Amino acid sequence: MTESASPVRRPDRRAVFSWCLFDWANNSYPTVITTFVFAAYFTRAVAETPEQGTFLWGQATGLAGLAVALTGPVLGAIADRAGARKPWIFWFSLVCIAASAALWFVEPTSDHIPRALLLVAIAALGYEYAGIFYNAMLPDLAGNGRTGRLSGWGWAAGYGGGLLCLVVALFALVQADPPPFGLDPELAEPVRATALLVALWYLVFMVPFFLWTPDRPRTGVPMAQAAHEGLAELRRLLRDIRQYGTVVRFLLARMFYTDGLVTLFAFGGIYAAGTFGMSFAEIIQFGIAMNVTAGLGAFLFAWVDDWIGPKRTILITLVFLIGFGFAVLLVESVLWFWILALTLGLFVGPAQAAGRSLMARLAPVGKEAEMFGLFALSGKATAWAGPMLLGWATFAFDSQRAGMATILAFFVVGLLILLPLKEPPARRD
Repeated sequence: MTESASPVRRPDRRAVFSWCLFDWANNSYPTVITTFVFAAYFTRAVAETPEQGTFLWGQATGLAGLAVALTGPVLGAIADRAGARKPWIFWFSLVCIAASAALWFVEPTSDHIPRALLLVAIAALGYEYAGIFYNAMLPDLAGNGRTGRLSGWGWAAGYGGGLLCLVVALFALVQADPPPFGLDPELAEPVRATALLVALWYLVFMVPFFLWTPDRPRTGVPMAQAAHEGLAELRRLLRDIRQYGTVVRFLLARMFYTDGLVTLFAFGGIYAAGTFGMSFAEIIQFGIAMNVTAGLGAFLFAWVDDWIGPKRTILITLVFLIGFGFAVLLVESVLWFWILALTLGLFVGPAQAAGRSLMARLAPVGKEAEMFGLFALSGKATAWAGPMLLGWATFAFDSQRAGMATILAFFVVGLLILLPLKEPPARRD
């Protein structure tokens, strides 16, 4: 076993807790910025129409996802040669934090559309790149066949962090009367300040991770050499990809069903605002409730994952996502929208957590970051297609329902591809 493949020392509870707390920290970004608050603010107050805003937001987030898809495996291969993951996580997290904070300067006028789209694309890149190396730490930290539990706990912590950040955003900023710090509602400053809240939240709560979660040691390989060797190894991996047939099938399935999940969450707030006329405060309340059910589902299914395996867990969640997703698109009543959407939320977290758990089982020892780079590729290779297809369907039919309906197709395709996969046993120390 090479030095870069050497496992880290057995982590204690504080180390595992700190790893999960990073999910708590960085989930504030997708929850508040790209899903329930800033995305809705952009489509309703910055863009000229909700349909135009949905289209432009979809293109920006889709292109950022395409960039991650093309470069993520390369970065992962380099990181496997360098050994340590935390330096990469630190710098990419700072990119996300800085870009998120800069969204404060996006005012409610169409002149600020380019600034908003550029900043959210940069923030998305930082967030996704950090996630590649963070996820690659899972096999070392879990051990003893507990990847399902640790992955589920991390996702549950992420939803908890997003939930509490939304609560703070709602009561301390958006609904505060009078607004704090002299924020001017006429300029949407209470809503724009949620971007500053996200940056601060991410920055503060990621600190324990860097203090207490162990990392693999640096290999001492110079960066230029790590890049050269990493790229060479990636080329060999892609050349011999047929040897990893099970991995390929899983990543192909995940390519589709994760695109549906990401698009669902990215446009959930936009759909609620445009189709059901929810206010910013109502969108945040909806986001809080969604995070409660998604976090609860991730937490409860963490044990199910280790019990029946991540593949079966994913299949079960996809069946329920398709069923409840179809029902959500049919309802006209706001009450039934709430009931069905929150029930659907129970299966979002487990699908994401079990995917990370299955990748941890499939990744060869010493190639974790590289494989999680491909994992990111599978989540992003078509991630540009989901938002773009949704945007085009919304534009073509002048209907947000038609756009959201495209998500169900991704779930169905992912389920059919995953069905024949043979799942390996859990890793044992």
